[in-house]
Amino acid sequence: MTSPEAPRGSSPWSDLDRPPLREAALRSALVVDGSLWRDLRVVDRTESTNSDVAAAARAGSPEGLVVLAEEQTAGRGRGGRTWRAPARSGLALSVLLRPPVPRESWGWLPLLAGVSVTAALREPSGLDLGLKWPNDVLVDGERKLAGVLAEVVEDAVVLGLGLNVSLRRAELPVPTATSLALEDSEMLDRDPVVRAVLRELARRYRGFVTAGGDPDGPTEATGLRSAYRSACVTLGRAVRVELPGDKEASGEAVDVDRSGRLIVRDGDGTTNALAAGDVAHVR
Repeated sequence: MTSPEAPRGSSPWSDLDRPPLREAALRSALVVDGSLWRDLRVVDRTESTNSDVAAAARAGSPEGLVVLAEEQTAGRGRGGRTWRAPARSGLALSVLLRPPVPRESWGWLPLLAGVSVTAALREPSGLDLGLKWPNDVLVDGERKLAGVLAEVVEDAVVLGLGLNVSLRRAELPVPTATSLALEDSEMLDRDPVVRAVLRELARRYRGFVTAGGDPDGPTEATGLRSAYRSACVTLGRAVRVELPGDKEASGEAVDVDRSGRLIVRDGDGTTNALAAGDVAHVR
């Protein structure tokens, strides 16, 4: 557990609870023959890793680029929300994918990323991790640990992840957020977190590609919709969903369809398939 009041300064080592990422070691572990990851860069500071990777995509960078930032000054979440955290207190990373599957299946990629994070961290952290539709990573079905942002850039997809590692309570952006440290995670070193997440993401992405983008692939490696259903703590709960255009839907979340849409059944038994929206779990 991190100390409540750790010293701050300009040196990466001034806060010993927040050491810098070891770029050379991460590259040696992840950028290897046969790996999905072809290039990995750690930058001290940037406005947004998603913006950096999007620019690389437009410039023709091949699939497999990973950019991590020790600090983001203009990180973005879903719905245009800003996302910022103290330097080295979490993971801000983005990856470049060029999926050779039908474009209509690309909407599953942010859900795949959420499944990958929960699967990668559940055992080593010792935490009860699940997903709020579409891809917020929650602890105990309530407190937000991480979020995913996906952007289509020409013929590529940029997946961004923001994960709270050593955030202290006073640093949380909202009271419903949390961090690995605040949850007494058994794993707080960011380097093994990066390795675990990127290896699991690569494994599941390759399974998805092997299945031709079919979320109902026949094997554990390709059965994305089944894995998502198992991880999604929204299913079976009463929800209120804020929809685009100042609309709202409420009812019971009963399923996720083949397009990744949340199926909500209202009190009259009518079902609605929701492609986008902010979900609130109703107690």
